Amino acid sequence: MREWLRRTRIRGTGVAAAMGLALALAVRVEAQQPIPAAPTPQVPPAQQAQQAQQTSGTPGALSWEEVRAKFEAANPSLLAGEIGIEESKAQEITAYLRPNPSFTALLDQIDPWTHPSRPLSMALPSGTITYLHEREHKRELRRDSAKEATGIAVSQQSDLERTLLFTLRSAFVQTLQSKAVLDLAKENLKYYDHVLGVNREKYTAGAMAQVDLDRLELQRVQYESDLQSALVNLRTAKIQLLMLLDDRTPVEQFDVIGLFDFNSQLAGLEEYRQIALDNRPDLRAAVEAVDKAKTDHRLAVANGSTDPTFGFDGGKNPPIEHYIGFSVEIPLRIFDRNQGEKLRTKLDIDKTAQALELQRTQVFSDVDSAYVTVESNIALLQPYKDRYLKIADRVRDTISFSYEHGAASLLDFLDAQKEYRDTQLNYLNLVGSYLTAASQLNQAVGREVLQ
Repeated sequence: MREWLRRTRIRGTGVAAAMGLALALAVRVEAQQPIPAAPTPQVPPAQQAQQAQQTSGTPGALSWEEVRAKFEAANPSLLAGEIGIEESKAQEITAYLRPNPSFTALLDQIDPWTHPSRPLSMALPSGTITYLHEREHKRELRRDSAKEATGIAVSQQSDLERTLLFTLRSAFVQTLQSKAVLDLAKENLKYYDHVLGVNREKYTAGAMAQVDLDRLELQRVQYESDLQSALVNLRTAKIQLLMLLDDRTPVEQFDVIGLFDFNSQLAGLEEYRQIALDNRPDLRAAVEAVDKAKTDHRLAVANGSTDPTFGFDGGKNPPIEHYIGFSVEIPLRIFDRNQGEKLRTKLDIDKTAQALELQRTQVFSDVDSAYVTVESNIALLQPYKDRYLKIADRVRDTISFSYEHGAASLLDFLDAQKEYRDTQLNYLNLVGSYLTAASQLNQAVGREVLQ
């Protein structure tokens, strides 16, 4: 058998020949003492890493719903925006207040030079109350304008939350991705250590050259580097997430848990466009800005009207013992009829209408861009899940088996290990890109449509 193997190794020079030889060897060594080999996993390690990080974590690991609730309750930017809404509601009260009446007291005809001194003998006491009457529903229009300003503030707060939630979701996905990559790095290092153990036994038995073992030992540095980079990336992602949550929990005690996978089901583009038109808060704020501009224009027209001031007075004027009187003061709006504000607010209607149209275009652009990104990620991920992960796993195990039995070169073995590691890592990175793109689509339509 050894002579047959020697002749075959001389003839076989490619990876295909090595794989064929490995299959032949598998039959011939079945009755012999088996050489330890890592068991072939039923699920590719990239998917094993996904499953592990979905079900494992430190005690008290937070799900996405818990992270979102914690964020909404503690984020300073959102809390400041809520205060801004309350301030806008307070301005509604101010806008609807009635004018205060005025009271004037008068004591006239005081004569301090009379002799004998009787300075108040001819005094004329009187009092006057006046009240400004606002015409053309000015007060109601001010109230309506203030309410519409509050509505805009509410929509802007929702838009701020939408934007911040995208940032939060991206940090959450980055943490899940870092956990999956860390699990994969641990799995790869464990597998490679197993291979090293087998080859150390071969070296001890005199079946391997020192230089080949040294090259294998040096290759382990790459796996150690992958593990350390994954640890650093996970810690950095957690720090970013803690900052968004305004949480002082130590990084070692903080963890998240969630689904790190993709969903190949995607609705049509027009459906997402319609959802965006119905739900985008920035678009709603633009619509409300047009309504407010129209109300402000009506208020400017009303402010150009004349408001009379009614007065009531009473007093004493000897020989009249007591008297009362009435007055009406009407400003003559000859020059100032609020022409500037009328024109400005009329132009503002056109300006906000153009801003609304621009915002609507932006909504379509956001949805279309996010949709095509999600679609592209699904197109890349599906073949990975269906074929490439299994092929990479099979090639690695086959070349490893061939190399252990002398039917593949060291270069073939190292290349297979690198291709396997790159394929598994690419898959996890693509899942992370998909989840980020899904978050971007959620942001574009204004609510969660993809988990």
